[in-house]
Amino acid sequence: MTADGPVTTARSRDRDGTAGRLVVGIVDTDSFAKWGAHLLSAAPDDWSLELLVVHTPRTASPAQLRSAFRGLDDRLAHLATEPPTPLDVDAVVERLRVDPPDAVLVSVIGPVAELLIEEVHRRVPHRPVLVTGLPGISFPAKWKGVFSRARADLFVLHSHREVRDYEALAAENGVEPFFALATLPFAAAPARAARPGPAPTRDSVVFAAQPSVPPTREERARVVQWLAETARQHPEWRVVVKTRALAGEQQTHREAFPYADLVPADAPPNLVVATGPMATHLDRAVALVTISSTAVLEAVARGIPALTLTDFGISRPLINEVFVDSGLEGDAIDLVGGVFGTVRPDWRRDNYFHQESDDDWVIRTDRLMALRDAGALVDRPAARRSRGGVLRRAWERKNALGPADRSVLGLAALVAGVPVRTAKRLVRQVVRVVRPPAPTVVGAPRTQRQQTDAPNATSAAAATTAVVATTR
Repeated sequence: MTADGPVTTARSRDRDGTAGRLVVGIVDTDSFAKWGAHLLSAAPDDWSLELLVVHTPRTASPAQLRSAFRGLDDRLAHLATEPPTPLDVDAVVERLRVDPPDAVLVSVIGPVAELLIEEVHRRVPHRPVLVTGLPGISFPAKWKGVFSRARADLFVLHSHREVRDYEALAAENGVEPFFALATLPFAAAPARAARPGPAPTRDSVVFAAQPSVPPTREERARVVQWLAETARQHPEWRVVVKTRALAGEQQTHREAFPYADLVPADAPPNLVVATGPMATHLDRAVALVTISSTAVLEAVARGIPALTLTDFGISRPLINEVFVDSGLEGDAIDLVGGVFGTVRPDWRRDNYFHQESDDDWVIRTDRLMALRDAGALVDRPAARRSRGGVLRRAWERKNALGPADRSVLGLAALVAGVPVRTAKRLVRQVVRVVRPPAPTVVGAPRTQRQQTDAPNATSAAAATTAVVATTR
């Protein structure tokens, strides 16, 4: 059964006696679709690959999927023009039961990951190896990410620093570490295919927007003001606000205040809002700017200067503490002045740019598949201690799938569960008022001017004046 239309999948080639392993990827949102497909695309050539899209309230649109699937290897390249039709969870699990692959990459948001992993354990005999992970920057470690994926056999991360942090967090919470290292697909230097005609002109400063960072309307409006002023000060540049979704499209994180709605009527004509593959925008980029988007790693991999804006501080909610001492930190004055950073060599190896020989996710997946062949694959326990029964499973399913779950039991669980969840949330709100959490700020704003031996004082003064003018 599908969300709409016939059942379609995307298998790289039919298996026969010589085709090697079959590994199936399951994806949902824009960022998880991009990460999962590109990680599989970097898998060994003797792995046959298949990709399924699961239907949830946040499943990426066909246009988002086509964008996410750009630049895949020959086994999956067709997805950029023909993305799979989304299947509901039961159809995905049934597909795995009828034709079990050797391994499954569960590349979906947390509640859906927990549901899928649990359903495969329950309903698929001689189950496949379950590999999972998180897209993009995952430092510092977050317990929710481990909690919902604890029953997977392997959890893929993308830097030595992340692996250390997640191992410590897992051990602290009684979960046996199960983390592996893979080069972030977007942090690998791209192999540039020969293009017909001249190379694109590098004329753009690209701002990589994030749906929930910074979170408030006022902060996001300030970012737009800085970008508009950059466009005014540098008419030779296109200043591109690169968003991840059009109006009405879903994203991994909900966006309350889209940047497109905050562009003032008097914005200069060289300030533009655009979607599409980040790789295409980087082809024209002279620099990339963001708060903490993974796109900054794509830029660094290409040798493109970059800036991570710290005007709102350095904190866990902003996901930017990983960039401390990276050489990329800056502020609005740097942006308007056209001053961008480059990564420091001592930051690179521990943060996403390690040697390819350090990667172990393929070796460990191969070992797990061999254990499965021998009937020796061990089931990992769940981190969730209150397992409950049928009604509890129905609640978790409804929580993960929302309106996509139309079962009677899901409706019953919703009726019973919503008052309980509401009460718990009220209690947590009261506790936060009575005992406010400790501040999560890690550091004060940092600038390129602090890191440059001989800053251009005249340029900095002019940029400062321009930035101050945007706040009036």
